[in-house]
Amino acid sequence: MKPALKRSLHAATWGMGRLTSGSRVLPSFLIVGAQRCGTTSLYRALSQHPLVLKPVLRKGVHYFDMAYDRGLSWYRAHFPLRVSASALARRYGCRPQAFESSPYYLFHPLAGPRIARDLPGTRLIVLVRDPVERAYSAHAHELARGFETEPSFARAVELEEERLAGAVQALRNSPHSTNLPHRHHAYLARGRYAEQLARLEPLVGRDRLLVIDSGRFFAEPELVYDRVLAFLGLPHLGDPVFERHNSRTRPAPMPRRLRRELAGRFEEQDTLLTSWLGGEPSWRR
Repeated sequence: MKPALKRSLHAATWGMGRLTSGSRVLPSFLIVGAQRCGTTSLYRALSQHPLVLKPVLRKGVHYFDMAYDRGLSWYRAHFPLRVSASALARRYGCRPQAFESSPYYLFHPLAGPRIARDLPGTRLIVLVRDPVERAYSAHAHELARGFETEPSFARAVELEEERLAGAVQALRNSPHSTNLPHRHHAYLARGRYAEQLARLEPLVGRDRLLVIDSGRFFAEPELVYDRVLAFLGLPHLGDPVFERHNSRTRPAPMPRRLRRELAGRFEEQDTLLTSWLGGEPSWRR
């Protein structure tokens, strides 16, 4: 589809969504992260389920991190109509569930409290992967998108602390602002998963958080998919096609010395993940 036509269709769909926002559902669950951990692949698999309702325009609405000032009616406008959900409920005898996937929610300091306040009862899904690989993948991703100008991953890691200095406080001081380094240059910080989960747990409760090892998801997608359905209380209907999405070619292998050094930095955080995953992370076995 040509870009101009696509923009026109999006504008028309969005306009209709705003006019009918009061008649639309809100999500029952969210994929909140982590970035570069297979969130798109899980989103695509779940979207094939007949009782799972995806957003009408894009997989990630980014309301609770980047667009919170637009209000809940703006957010609701991104989801299907209640009448469509009711028709599915009658057909399958089970309530359908809407969702979206915005991987910045896990890391953004204000997203968790906003979700807890506006979507009480909503379940959250978190995917985690080897944080060293995640950081390397994120650097290649941000380079390709033009948000990173430092071609050396090692140098970008060295610059991270300086780049992110004061970023969290700046977001707290100005709740509707954006912070480019915090969103695009947090290569190691985003891999401290246990730290982010500890921030979310008291807000939503541990029983509403499902943490998935993406290594296991890609190795045994059917088993992980069934676990997700059980967590959401959804019946198994149909057999989804599992595919990897958004993978990027690496410019070169990571130097072994750098890999060992970074893996050492994550040892404590990875150990804390054991209680969330029910076992040792796949990258530590």
